[in-house]
Amino acid sequence: MQYTRPLAELRRADEARFGGKSASLGELLAAGIPVPPGFALSTSATRAPVHDEVAARYAELSESVREPSPAVAVRSSAVGEDSADATFAGQLESYLWVRGVDEICVAVRDCWASLNSVRAQAYREHLGAEHEAATGVTIQLMVDAAVSGVMFTCNPVSGDPSMVAINASWGLGLAVVGGEVTPDDYLVSKVTREVVRERISTKDVEYRPAADGRGTMRTEVPPDRANARCLDEQALTRLVDLARQVERHFGCHQDIEWAIRRSDRELFVLQSRPVTSLPERPPKAPASALSLVMSQFGVPPHASD
Repeated sequence: MQYTRPLAELRRADEARFGGKSASLGELLAAGIPVPPGFALSTSATRAPVHDEVAARYAELSESVREPSPAVAVRSSAVGEDSADATFAGQLESYLWVRGVDEICVAVRDCWASLNSVRAQAYREHLGAEHEAATGVTIQLMVDAAVSGVMFTCNPVSGDPSMVAINASWGLGLAVVGGEVTPDDYLVSKVTREVVRERISTKDVEYRPAADGRGTMRTEVPPDRANARCLDEQALTRLVDLARQVERHFGCHQDIEWAIRRSDRELFVLQSRPVTSLPERPPKAPASALSLVMSQFGVPPHASD
């Protein structure tokens, strides 16, 4: 097929053709990290007739998960969207709980159109981007999330690389993205897995799949659950271990979107991208007066050994 590839076949070298999100997911799958299966449309498919290819790939996905018309997420996958200098996160459109070939194709066209939205164009101008923007599209099996969130493989406030910062809320992440709830906030040591900080918020709204399995619906969370922590210590340990695995694979700090499936509590990575901005950490205090003096002359402390 000319314009589509399974996510499992993609690698970093495919970013120019399929965009950053799809290429990153392919890398994660190759590393054995749990990622929902799916397929990608290339950046060159924008003006091409892709209905038949989408139908064929969707049929393959349906067969692999043994589900007729499985629900998918249709998400923009821009070239360079997760570069160290900039990120298109939140600038382009995504569509959740989409079913059927025709609905997928409509969502794909809307993803392409979002590249030329006022918001996306203003963002590119702000960055001073000189090249024409291009985006592929990621089509990925939906996870019916009991809990979802994001985590950084460092402390995004202090830059401390020994910590994992985790945000979590009930259901799909839409309530957090839309500012309707404040997620629970955890800071966990990568080394000891000790919970260094825990802030539990009131999460009185969650989003779930709609009753007919198409799109999402907003529901109220009962007070006892709204004020309860989303993650127990076992779940936090699983997330920290997963964060370390993802960071080790990519070789840099990562911003990871994750979900825990409602039916069996299985943990999935939905997306991972480099952390694009961190505060500069203050220089480490010298261990001794000798170290301080030697540093003034640009001599490393171990040179005296």
